[in-house]
Amino acid sequence: MRLSAENQAVILAHYRAPHRAGLREPYDVEVQHVNPTCGDELTLRVSLKGSGAEAVVSDLSYDVQGCSISQASVSVMAGLVVGRTAPEADALHTEIAALLRGRATDADAWPGHLADAAAFREVSRHPARIKCALLGWTALRKALS
Repeated sequence: MRLSAENQAVILAHYRAPHRAGLREPYDVEVQHVNPTCGDELTLRVSLKGSGAEAVVSDLSYDVQGCSISQASVSVMAGLVVGRTAPEADALHTEIAALLRGRATDADAWPGHLADAAAFREVSRHPARIKCALLGWTALRKALS
């Protein structure tokens, strides 16, 4: 898979120095998720403050085994969702999944609030890798449900 140098640099930076990596306690929900396509595996722990629609993701920790795309994507996700309400985090999943599946490639198609997640926009041209980029997001949605 070929990515632009700029996007590759962002992904590799998160892969080499992942944000919030390592399983921590205490946590409210733990989810294990596997990408059946490639075998990437993730254990995700989420801590919440509050309940229902007002619940805020106060911490997120994880252990992921897989390709650089899946590992970097979980790192980016962790940075985006901590401090957001559960519905806001779920809305980010929906937005990123739609952008990835919509074959978006230009920078204008990725809103600025998605920050480093924009580095994954070129993954949309490689359908087999979309599940890698969404591994953490899918686990998060399961954890929040």
